[in-house]
Amino acid sequence: MADRMSDLVNELTGDVRSASTWSIVLSVLMIAAGVIAIGLPMTAGAAVTMIVGWLLLFSAVFHLVLAFTGGRPGAVVGEILLAALYAFIGYYLLAHPSVGLASLTAAITAYLFLEGILEFMLSYMLRRLPGAGWLLFDGIVTLALAIYIVSTWRSSESWVLGLLVGVSMLFSGVTRLMLSIAVRRAVAS
Repeated sequence: MADRMSDLVNELTGDVRSASTWSIVLSVLMIAAGVIAIGLPMTAGAAVTMIVGWLLLFSAVFHLVLAFTGGRPGAVVGEILLAALYAFIGYYLLAHPSVGLASLTAAITAYLFLEGILEFMLSYMLRRLPGAGWLLFDGIVTLALAIYIVSTWRSSESWVLGLLVGVSMLFSGVTRLMLSIAVRRAVAS
């Protein structure tokens, strides 16, 4: 019985160590991508716009395929309408990247406000765990970024999206790195 328990603990420790290794690798990649986006904010903003446009076009294709897999007539019509909407918005973003960039900047602003609030809530829920202060720090930075977008809307909408996504990725990467290291240390002790 003791051997089986020891084997389970060793297996669990190995699984946590493996997962934290991948989490550290992902964190480092997020940090690197954030630094690149900060260095090239207009390019990063355009890239985000293009990626979202293509993702919407791919989603349109998937909804169209899903529409013809059968089902109720109302569901088929709904899927076709969703496909048309996704295709229109995706095409519009790709055809008019500057307008798409402004629209995505507004959407990112709303997202960053929500993310900041959720990071505050999560940091409060996990306040007793090591590394939870990093979640609070991430929430503060994320909310500050959202406020910055709103306060400089007209003068900086062409580059702010790339910069803010880069800064958010950088701080999220650092936060996840610190949490992964804290998990690894907790398992080791």
